Amino acid sequence: MRRVVVTGMAGITSLGSDWATIARHFANQRSGIRRMDEWDRFEELNTRLAGPIDDFKVPGHWTRKQLRSMGRVSRLAVAAAERALADAGLLDDPSIRDGRMGVACGSSTGSTDEIKAFGNMLLNSVADGLNANSYVRMMPHTTAANISIFFGLTGRLIPTSSACTSGSQGIGYAYEAVKYGRLPMMLAGGAEELCPTEAMVFDALYATSLKNETPHLSPRPYDGGRDGLVIGEGGGMLVLEELEHALARGAKIHAEIVGFGSNADGQHTTRPEQVTMRRAMELALEDAGLPPQSIGYVNGHGTATEQGDIAETLATHSLFGPSMPISSQKSFLGHTLGACGALESWFSIEMMNSDRYVHTLNLDQIDPRCGELDYLRGEFRTMNNQYVMNNNFAFGGVNTSLIFRRWP
Repeated sequence: MRRVVVTGMAGITSLGSDWATIARHFANQRSGIRRMDEWDRFEELNTRLAGPIDDFKVPGHWTRKQLRSMGRVSRLAVAAAERALADAGLLDDPSIRDGRMGVACGSSTGSTDEIKAFGNMLLNSVADGLNANSYVRMMPHTTAANISIFFGLTGRLIPTSSACTSGSQGIGYAYEAVKYGRLPMMLAGGAEELCPTEAMVFDALYATSLKNETPHLSPRPYDGGRDGLVIGEGGGMLVLEELEHALARGAKIHAEIVGFGSNADGQHTTRPEQVTMRRAMELALEDAGLPPQSIGYVNGHGTATEQGDIAETLATHSLFGPSMPISSQKSFLGHTLGACGALESWFSIEMMNSDRYVHTLNLDQIDPRCGELDYLRGEFRTMNNQYVMNNNFAFGGVNTSLIFRRWP
């Protein structure tokens, strides 16, 4: 088995597209959430909150031909992938195009403009807006396919359309592909474009925040005063590489991936299960060959839903005890769904390498029903850790846990 390191990282969020900018906004308590006045036309949608990327522009060097097959979700994924490859020093390296690099990436769904166009065909018997690329922009594996085609990657392609674990499963499956010697390099992550239909998914479950006139006060993960989640959008990608391959080319190494665990609740599509959440973390620890006390920080899923927050923190407490530091960046960006596992992995590595850990915004009063943990509140925490864990949990009962080791 081979060791797997991260040699490139990048992401696009509502608070910026580089860690220095994002970290500055985190430190200044700035939220990426705003009121979506454009959603007022949806009378039956109760929430008006989201974390949109208002300043995203397609890079000027992308061609019209390249753009034809990409909806917004793929554009976010490809843009993050391009930046991650540049960070790894591989963007113009021919070795990524000879079968030695693959891609593992996903999103909750494809681009919804195309879904709307196909729905219009069924409802009104017209094909307005449909063309040869409509399905490619809509299909569940649109992000992975577009990344592969854009960069000419001919290694294995692993689509991970698993809602909130799309990004972390992408990283986990890519890690396993490199670890077991299938190929030396993988691009891995996830993306999501903002759509009111995604807000409606949670609205119908009475799980969205209704603090529509005070967007800076929501979401509130782990807080007793939370009233639901807020949807966001973004894209995050990591370059994973076999250690000897990275060392041979003199690559900068950001971190090592040492553990991945994934399982299913097997009980309910939307109600999380503490036992299997804990088991996913244990699987990651077993994969890494580490005891629980080796982990210095847990990047929590922290969606600001009652059932999710409580189940997750009770599971975390049962494994690590009351002194484990934990926080959730969804408090700043909202729930970016398919992107969150990748973005939060990126953030975890950056925090580990800088010894500065982001707190949970709006966490004023910890919900007493949550597990007893060391919740980061109010400001950044200085810590020196060798290992950090990132956890994500998705509809359908999908659980993931990743462990990163500081390098060297």
